[in-house]
Amino acid sequence: MNGGSVSVNVLVLCERYSLESLIIFDYLHIFFSSGCAIIRPPRDGGIRYRGLTQEQVVQVLPVDYEIEYICRGNRVIVGPKVRKCLPDGTWTDLNQRSKCLLPCARVWTSLENGRVTVHPPGPAVEGTILHYSCLEGFILVGRNSTQCTKLGKWDSPKPVCHCECKKKLYIGALFPMSGGWPGGQACLPAAQMALDLVNKRTDILPDYELELIYYDSMCDPGEATKLLYDLLYTEPIKIVLMPGCSSVSTLVAEAARMWNLIVLSYGSSSPALSNRQRFPTFFRTHPSATLHNPTRVQLFQKWKWTKIATIQQTTEVFTSTLDDLEQRVKEAGIEISVRQSFLTDPAVAVKNLKRQDARIIVGLFYETEARKVFCEVYKEKLYGKKYVWFLIGWYADNWFKIKDPSINCTVEQMTEAVEGHVTTEIVMLNPETVRGASNLTSQEFLAQLMSKLGGKNPEETGGFQEAPLAYDAVWALALALNKTVGPLKAKGRRLEDFNYNNKDITAEIYRALNTSSFEGVSGHVVFDAQGSRMAWTLIEQLQGGSYKKIGYFDMTKGNLSWYGNDRWIGSDPPADQTVVIQKFRYLSQKLFVSVSVFAGLGILMGIVCLTFNIYNSNVRYIQNSQPYLNNMTAVGCMMALAAVFPLGIDGLHVRNSQFPVVCQFRLWLLGLGFSLAYGSMFTKIWWVHTVFTKKDEKKDKRKHLEPWKLYATVGVLLVIDILSLMIWQIVDPLHITVEKFTKEAPKGDVDQLIEPLLQHCSSEKMNTWLGKNLSGFDTVFSVVCFWCVVYGYKGLLLLLGIFLAYETKSVSTEKINDHRAVGMAIYNVSVLCMITAPVTMILSSKQDASFAFASLAIIFSVYITLVVLFVPKMRRLITRGEWQSDQQETMKTGSSTNNNDEEKSRQLERENKELQKIIQEVLCHLHFVQHTVEDV
Repeated sequence: MNGGSVSVNVLVLCERYSLESLIIFDYLHIFFSSGCAIIRPPRDGGIRYRGLTQEQVVQVLPVDYEIEYICRGNRVIVGPKVRKCLPDGTWTDLNQRSKCLLPCARVWTSLENGRVTVHPPGPAVEGTILHYSCLEGFILVGRNSTQCTKLGKWDSPKPVCHCECKKKLYIGALFPMSGGWPGGQACLPAAQMALDLVNKRTDILPDYELELIYYDSMCDPGEATKLLYDLLYTEPIKIVLMPGCSSVSTLVAEAARMWNLIVLSYGSSSPALSNRQRFPTFFRTHPSATLHNPTRVQLFQKWKWTKIATIQQTTEVFTSTLDDLEQRVKEAGIEISVRQSFLTDPAVAVKNLKRQDARIIVGLFYETEARKVFCEVYKEKLYGKKYVWFLIGWYADNWFKIKDPSINCTVEQMTEAVEGHVTTEIVMLNPETVRGASNLTSQEFLAQLMSKLGGKNPEETGGFQEAPLAYDAVWALALALNKTVGPLKAKGRRLEDFNYNNKDITAEIYRALNTSSFEGVSGHVVFDAQGSRMAWTLIEQLQGGSYKKIGYFDMTKGNLSWYGNDRWIGSDPPADQTVVIQKFRYLSQKLFVSVSVFAGLGILMGIVCLTFNIYNSNVRYIQNSQPYLNNMTAVGCMMALAAVFPLGIDGLHVRNSQFPVVCQFRLWLLGLGFSLAYGSMFTKIWWVHTVFTKKDEKKDKRKHLEPWKLYATVGVLLVIDILSLMIWQIVDPLHITVEKFTKEAPKGDVDQLIEPLLQHCSSEKMNTWLGKNLSGFDTVFSVVCFWCVVYGYKGLLLLLGIFLAYETKSVSTEKINDHRAVGMAIYNVSVLCMITAPVTMILSSKQDASFAFASLAIIFSVYITLVVLFVPKMRRLITRGEWQSDQQETMKTGSSTNNNDEEKSRQLERENKELQKIIQEVLCHLHFVQHTVEDV
């Protein structure tokens, strides 16, 4: 060997050696006793020589020289990989064979939750046999052994060790153990109770175990943000989040959508959480605060309240609740007349409620602010039998007795101020004794919860009322997850496959929760389209310092269960405002009867006069007074008197539907009566003035009088009235109108006002028909002055009649011998109408006075007319017996005995005395009317 040769690695394969070479090596080995001959490499392998040149490899290798076996491809060496030349010329480990074999997959050599035995020990190569076994608690699924084939493949699938225990599903929860609402103090034990029962059930999630991972959120959104980060970014993965407190739930529900997480809250009432666009995966077993509103509206309608007031603390939960309440009361036809809000100090808001006469008041604020409000309520005396307060029912039962340094009212004053208020509270504990999904009644649940709380006072344990909701929230989740197992398995998915990127599993859980319906310890659990719980509402009233149940309201069915034990400081529920009692004013019946008697006597007098005139119509003196016109006057007077009776009929005697008929009856009687009575008198005066005031005809005192012209004149006036009344009745019929008067306060401490009402007859164009512009004129009694004002032309007739009577006062004619009396009657009618019309207008709102003036005007004018026209004739015929002398003289000569001047002079003198007496009587009547006006 040349010591100075270059060192190289030489790979010599067995194929390169011939038989001659081996003989030479054997020869050299014998010749050189200090080395080792080259040996054959394993099949599919070779030898790596280090430090020798290719030429040196063919020689005997020196002592302590090492050779290394290598394999082709991906084969591995089995047996000694390196051999060393010994001093005796042999190689090490010649008794151990080296092979190049194909390896099998190494993953078969390990087993999760099990053990693997390799035979023979070493790498897993051709011929290796693996034996499998599982750890305690696990079952081997598959063959317990496998062998590596010549192809480098195991001859059977790898087995698995199946755990006999359940797979865990983790729930991330935030329980407020402290802070503004320490609801976790009772809700956490209730949730753990539910988890224990669920995990023991074999029919609910048999392959899974629910485990709660929770933190104390302190009901603080800032703290909850940090805790939510910890829940999401630390193992294990949470399949659902369960927060409490509205503010914390808002934060969690808004963020959860980014992780495809369902949020199920047990203690959040904010209406804002019902927004599906903002919180698409949110559910809650605690109903929304808006669930109180349907109950409140139901109570408003039960107690017939149509006007309410509100006062709220300016926070999102109460603002949203009030918005919902406004919409609901509007749909129910109820008005919110007063709206007040405050941030921290309610003093100004309470004063405004008092100033605006609020009676039914809905208060929306937290418990601490409630004490501030009712301290101000006591100061403003905004309590008692006139007021009702509606509050939220989740305050502590003794909330008004708790000493609060922020108020300066005593417990006694607070107790007095809150007495009688009504609360609406979500039913959080099933009032019925039924066993639901958990196989517990509500009372059994309470007993177990009290045991778990270690005897703590429920009033001092936060969230005790909401504990059934937390209990049912866990059950709702468990039942929903159990419902998803089948659909997920059909899709080749499992609940344990859930991760924050998996929307399919989230959608299945959402679908299952959305269709939840079961009986829980808090009642029937079902969610609406916004994910909010639909539940019953408990109605309570504070009676004698303690709350009493007065009813329940089931929103899902709209049923109100009422106990009827509500109690009020007054005898009945107070009014929503000062009660206004409408009371109709009716005519005094004594006055009506008295006037009716006079009218009846007047009609009787008219009958006597009419009979007298008809019976003596053949007497010359009567004939010379145009008896047919006098007959018309008598009939017209009786019709006018008959109108007094319907004039006194009002709503006390007839129904509203009949009242317009009475009104029309008045018009027709007065209209026709006026046309007959006044028209006949006007015709006489008009004829006398026409004939005897013209100079060329004064000389001819014998001008022939044609009666048909007189009758035609009266007929024309009558036809005009009939046509006018018919047109009025058809085109613009009378109807009832009601006049309202100033409200009056009755005597005594009664929260009432009396609003007097008075019925009138009116039509749409009354002023047009009456021919005047008298806005607000009492139509019922305006017809009384029909003689003087109804229709414009009748007023002109009156004025013209007065003028004609004055012009003919000195005329003397035998053809109409009573024209002076007719003139006096016209004066009488005109004067009475001139007095009565304005007085009736002024007194239109005083039914007794107006009726008295109107009816007495008719009666006096009729009485005077009848007396003036008929009494002198009766007296003359009775005292002189002229009906006999006139008849005898007519039979003898047919000439008159009144042609001598002396007789005429005596006759005029008697007539003057009679007229003076009549004038005195008229003046007396007018004096009486004047005194009556002053008395009224």
